[in-house]
Amino acid sequence: MPEVIRHGSIESDPWTFVGLEEGHDPASALPEGPIVVPLATWTARRDELLHRRTPLGVWLAPVDEPDAIRDSLDVLSLVAVRFPKFTDGRGYSTAVLLRRAGYRGELRAFGDLGRDQLFYLARVGFDAFALREREGLTSAVQSLKDFREVYQGSVNQPAPLFRRRETAGTVR
Repeated sequence: MPEVIRHGSIESDPWTFVGLEEGHDPASALPEGPIVVPLATWTARRDELLHRRTPLGVWLAPVDEPDAIRDSLDVLSLVAVRFPKFTDGRGYSTAVLLRRAGYRGELRAFGDLGRDQLFYLARVGFDAFALREREGLTSAVQSLKDFREVYQGSVNQPAPLFRRRETAGTVR
C-alpha cells in the first residue's frame, strides 16, 4: 500500500485514484473501497457515487474549477488537487478557494511535488501530500517545519505577524 503524509505523519494510503491515465472514460467500472474520481466522473455519475457505502473523494486537475464541487463539499471525505508539473502553481489557488468555501475534510496535494513545496502547500490549506516516488517521506515531513515564523496571514495562520504580536502584547 502506498504511503502519504497526512497531518504531519507518514501513513498508509487506503485510497484508489481513478482516471489518472490519459483518455479515461468516466463511465468505466469503478473499484471497490475508498476511491477518488476525477471531476468528469463525479459530474457524470454523482448520484451513483453518493450511494456507495465507502468513503468518496474527487480529484481536481489544474483546469478544473473548485466551484464545480462546492455543493458537495460536505459529502466528500477527500478532495485531491493534482500538480502535473512542479512549476504549475494553480493548485495553490484551488486549495485556498476550497478552504474559503468551507471544506474541512482532507485536502491532498499530489503529483510532481517535492519536499521543498510542502511548507507552502500547508500554508494554503493542504493537510495531506502524495509526493514523487523519488522523494523521501521522512525528510519531507521535517520540511513542514522549515520556518518557525511567518509574516503573512494564510489559511493555516490567518493573522499576520503584526496582529499576533499586538494580541500577545509584544508590539514595540
